[in-house]
Amino acid sequence: MNLREHSNGHCIFSAFYLMSCSVWILSGLVILCSVLAAAKDLPQCKETDYYFEYTECDSTGSRWRVAIPHNLGSCTGLPDPVSGTDCTFSCEAGEFLEMSAQQCTQCAAGTYSLGSGIRFDEWDDIPAGFTSLATYMDSSPAGEETLTCNNSTWVPQGNYLESNRDECTVSLIYAVHLKKQGSISFQYQYVDNNIFFEFFIQNDQCQEMDQTSDQKWIKLTNNGEWGTHTVDLKSGTNILYWRTTGILLGAKIVKPVLLKNVQIEGVAYTSECFPCKPGTFSKTPGSSSCELCARNTFSGKGASSCTHCHKDKQYSPQGSAQCKEKPACSNKDYFQIHTPCDSEGKTQIIYKWIEPKICVENVTGAVTLPPSGERKPCPPCNPGFYNNDTANCSPCPSGTYSDGIKACQECPAGTEPALGYEYKWWNVLPGNMKTSCFNVGNSKCDGMNGWDVAGDHIRSGAGGSDNDYLILNLRVPGFKLPTSVSGTTGIEFGRITFIFETICSADCELYFMMDINRKSTNVVESWEGGKERQSYTHIMTKNASVSYTWAFQRTNQAQDIRQHVNDNVKIYSITVTNAQDGVAAYCHACALVSQQAGSSCVPCPAGHYIDKNTNQCRECPPDTYLSGHQIYGKEACMSCGPGSRSNKEHSLCFSDCSFTHTGQNCTLTYDFSKLGPVGSIMNGPSFTSKGTKYFHYFNISLCGQEGKRAAVCTDNVTDLSNKDLQGDTSEFVNYVETFICQSTIIPSDGRGFRMALSSQSISLADIFLGATVESSLSGISVPSDLFPETSKKVPDVNFFYRSPQATASCDRGRNSVITLRCNPEKTAREIWECPVSALQGPVTAAPLTSCGRV
Repeated sequence: MNLREHSNGHCIFSAFYLMSCSVWILSGLVILCSVLAAAKDLPQCKETDYYFEYTECDSTGSRWRVAIPHNLGSCTGLPDPVSGTDCTFSCEAGEFLEMSAQQCTQCAAGTYSLGSGIRFDEWDDIPAGFTSLATYMDSSPAGEETLTCNNSTWVPQGNYLESNRDECTVSLIYAVHLKKQGSISFQYQYVDNNIFFEFFIQNDQCQEMDQTSDQKWIKLTNNGEWGTHTVDLKSGTNILYWRTTGILLGAKIVKPVLLKNVQIEGVAYTSECFPCKPGTFSKTPGSSSCELCARNTFSGKGASSCTHCHKDKQYSPQGSAQCKEKPACSNKDYFQIHTPCDSEGKTQIIYKWIEPKICVENVTGAVTLPPSGERKPCPPCNPGFYNNDTANCSPCPSGTYSDGIKACQECPAGTEPALGYEYKWWNVLPGNMKTSCFNVGNSKCDGMNGWDVAGDHIRSGAGGSDNDYLILNLRVPGFKLPTSVSGTTGIEFGRITFIFETICSADCELYFMMDINRKSTNVVESWEGGKERQSYTHIMTKNASVSYTWAFQRTNQAQDIRQHVNDNVKIYSITVTNAQDGVAAYCHACALVSQQAGSSCVPCPAGHYIDKNTNQCRECPPDTYLSGHQIYGKEACMSCGPGSRSNKEHSLCFSDCSFTHTGQNCTLTYDFSKLGPVGSIMNGPSFTSKGTKYFHYFNISLCGQEGKRAAVCTDNVTDLSNKDLQGDTSEFVNYVETFICQSTIIPSDGRGFRMALSSQSISLADIFLGATVESSLSGISVPSDLFPETSKKVPDVNFFYRSPQATASCDRGRNSVITLRCNPEKTAREIWECPVSALQGPVTAAPLTSCGRV
C-alpha cells in the first residue's frame, strides 16, 4: 500500500520548496536561479508526471492543494497551488477523493474504499509502513542478547500474520496520523499463555497513551476462534505496537499469536481506491469491501468478477487466486460411517467421498469407494433409554429407569432415580450433542461433521484439511442433586467422566473445554500426541449451565495436502452425573419422612447420612466429614486426618491452628494462630534457558477460618506492587481459590514490562488431609533430605494437602506438604515480631509439591 494513499503523517513537501531555494549571505541576498534556468530546457509537465497532495493544515484549519512531480526535475509547468478542502473533510465508504476536482468519486468495480479508513487484509508480505522489531530485554548472564533474536519476527502467512515462537520480545509497529478521532480494530488468535500479548499506543514523543489494562493486555481466545480488539485513537500521530513476549518455563511454545484484518478509522481521506486482493471481487462501483470468490472459481488482483475452473480437471477452495489440478483419488479421500438403525434394527458401515470431492476416479492409479459392509444388529440403547420395538431409542419417563436393554421400570419405594447421562453406544449422535468443523485459514470444512458415530465409540471425522478443528459439543442445562442431599454443603454438584484414546503420527492435540453460563470457553485440559485408552474426570463445584467441548486437531501446521487423515481420537463413553434433564440407569436409596414404606424422599440436613435400617437421616459423628454427595450408610462419614477437626456441617476437615504432640514423656503444644491469615512466599529468582528471570509465588492459607480456602492466585496480568491479591478478585478473569496456590511471576524489571506479570496460576491444595510430626500421610511422603537435621525434642510439623484434579502432567492430581519448624531458642516476643506474611523467622515453612503418583 502506498503511504501517500491515506495521508499517514509522513512529511509532505510543498511544490514551493521543490521549485526554488534561497540562501542568505552576509553581503546581501543572492537568489540562486539554477533550478529555474534548467527548467527552460525541460518538457511541459503532463498529468501523468505528477500527483496532488495537501499541505499540512494551518491554525485556521485551511490547507493548499499542491502538485508534486513523481521525478524531481523531469518536467516544468506544474499546476499552481489552489485552496484545498477543509481539514476535516472526508469521503463516504466506497468513495475516494479525486484530487483534480477535489470531489468524492465512487470507486470502480474491482476496487473498494473505506472512505475515512484503511484496512490491511493481505499478509503475503508485511505491508509497507509496518515494521517488525525484535529485542531481548533481559540482562542475560551469558550476554547473548544481540545473537538470540536476530531471526525473531512476525511472519506473513497469507491470510494472517504469525508472531514469534521463541523467548524474544517482538514488536509489530505502525504509525498513522489522524485528522480526527478514530479507532483501531483487529482480529487475533491468542491461545497460549506461555506468550504475553500486549497492544499499546505511543504519540510522536514516544510517550505511551493512557490505556486501561483490558485495552493493553489482550485476552486469550478459544482454540480455532478469532477475537476482535478495538481501541479508540486520538487525533494526531499514533504509533501502534503489537508486542509478543515468550516465556519458556520448561515448555516449548508451539502456538503463536495470529493477527489479521487490521482496520483504522479516522484518516483524512484516501486519494485512491484499493484493488480487491486475489481471490476476491467487487462487481459494482462504490464498494466498501470485496467478496470472496465461490468454490471452484478464482480471480486475480482488482477483479470485478470470478472465473470458473475447468469442471472436470480443476478445483479451488473459496477465495482462491488460482485453480488447482485434481489429483487421482486415494484412500485419504474417503471415510466410513455407520448408518442409523433401520426398521429391522440393523446398521452397516458405508463409505463416502470427502466433500467437496477434489479427486478424479477415472485415471491410472486412482482408487474407488470400497463396498459397504454387512448389515449387523444395532448396539443397544444407552442406559436410561429404551427401544419400543422401533429403530429409535427414547428416554425413560420421569421416575423410571432402564439399563438400555430392559423396559423402563419404576423406582422401588424408598429410592429415587439417579439422573444423568451415560453414553456408551454410538449409533446416532445424542440429541444434546452437536458436531462441527472449523479452520482458521479457510472454509473447506464448513458444514462438515467434525465427529462420526461408530457403534461402540465416537471418533473424529475426516475434515477438509489436516489442521482443521474437529469439534464435539455437549450441552448440560444445569445440575440437580438427589433429593436427600439437596441441603448439604458439599462442593460437588456433578461430574463428567469420559474414556478416550488418540492415535497420532503427527503433532495432534485434543482439547477438553468448558463454557459456564455462556460466558467464555476455557481449556480445562489438553493432550498432545498419541495417548493410550484412559479415563478423565472433571468435577463441577457449582450449579450452572455448562457446555462441554472436545476439539481435535491433527496438526497445527497448515498444508495444501492431507497427510494425516488416519490420525484420530476415539471417545468410548461419556458419563455426566446429576444432570438436570438427565435420565436414570438405576435408582439409589433416599431419606424418608417416616418408616412407612412408600413415604416420599426428603432432604437430609447438612452433615447427615441415611441410616440403612430406617432410611432416616442421622448426623455424622464428631470429627468426620461426609464423603462427596453419597450419604447412604454411616460409612459415608469419613474420619478427619490427624491434627484436624470437622466443621459443623461435616462438609470438610480443617486445622484450628493448634497442634499437640506427646512423645518421650513430654507433651508439646504448638500455636499456629499467628499463621492463620493468608501468607505468601516468593522463591527464586529462577532463570529460563535464555536468561529470563521469574519467581514462583505461593499464597498459603494454612489453618483456621473454619476451613475456608482463602488463598487466591490470579491468572492474569497483575501489578503485584499495586494490587492486594487477597482483596476483591472480581476484576480478574481467571483465578484460583484454595489452601495453597502457585503463580509464575515475571518481574517488571526483566523484560521491559511496566508491571509485574502473574500467570499460569494453579491450585496445589484443595483438600486438607491432616497435620502430623510423621513424614508420611495417606501415601504422601516428605523427602528426608529437604531440611537439615533437627532436634528430636521439638519435631517438625507437616501439614498435608491434596488437589485431586487430574492434569496432563499429574494424571492423579497433586500433593503438597507444608513443613513448619519451631525454634525454641527464640522468645515469644522475638517469635512474633517477624513478618507473618513472609512465613519466615522462628517458625519456618516451605511448600513441597509433587504429582499424585505414589
